[in-house]
Amino acid sequence: MNNAWPAGYLLRHLEEIDSTNEEGRRLALAGADTPLWILADRQTRGRGRRGREWQAPRGNLTVTLLLRPNKPLAQCAQLSFVAALATAGMVANYAPSATVNLKWPNDVLVEGRKVAGILLESAGNDASRPDWITVGIGVNLVAHPTDTEFPATSLGTLGVTSPDPMAALTILALHWSRWYEVWAERGFEPVRDAWLARAAGLGCRIRARLASGETHGMFEGIDEGGALLLRESPAELRSISAGEVFF
Repeated sequence: MNNAWPAGYLLRHLEEIDSTNEEGRRLALAGADTPLWILADRQTRGRGRRGREWQAPRGNLTVTLLLRPNKPLAQCAQLSFVAALATAGMVANYAPSATVNLKWPNDVLVEGRKVAGILLESAGNDASRPDWITVGIGVNLVAHPTDTEFPATSLGTLGVTSPDPMAALTILALHWSRWYEVWAERGFEPVRDAWLARAAGLGCRIRARLASGETHGMFEGIDEGGALLLRESPAELRSISAGEVFF
C-alpha cells in the first residue's frame, strides 16, 4: 500500500483537545470543509459508547473523521463497519502475525483483546442525509487500560514497535478511503461480507447485554442493516440493533 496521504481528505492536528468528536461537532456547526480528519496528541475528556470514559494517554491514536455523506442517516450507521474494517487493516499492517478480529458492534480485537473502539455521532433525521457525522476512533498503540470488563491490549503489548500516531493515522486513512469508496459505490453488502470474515464469535454461543436485560444464543451473523442476528432457539432468530456481546 502506498503510504501517501489519501487525496481529498483534510487534516487538523491538535496538541490537546477535550474530545476529538466534540471538536468535530464544533467544526461541523462552524461549516468546516469535509472530509476532515482531526488528530489529537492528547484528549482530556474522551468518551466511548454509552458515555463511558475513553482513556487516551499520549502515544495512543485518538482521531475523529468529520463527514457529510450524501446518504440517508439510517444507512450512514453502516459506517461503523467501514471504520472497523479500516482500523483492523491498520492494526494488521503493524502486527501482521497477530489475529485481528472484529467484535460487534464496533470494537477491534487482537488475540481476543480489545485494541480499538469506534464511536459514531451525527445530527439530522432518518428521512434525509445527515447534517454531519463524526467517526471517532481510538487505538491503543502504546498503552491500554487494565480495569475494563472486556480485556484490553495495545500494540506495544504484542511486542511490535508501536507506530507514531501520525504514521498510524495515515495507514488508517488509506484503509478508510478504500472501504468508504466500496460502501459509497457498491453498498453495504461487500462491507458486510468483509466484516463477517473477521467477526469474532461467529457461529458460537454468545451473551448479549441489552437495555432490557441479557440474552444468550448462537451468533449467526449480521443483517443487511448491521443488526446482530442471534439464534435464541431453533425457532427464534432475534435481530439486535444495539447492545454489547461477550464470549
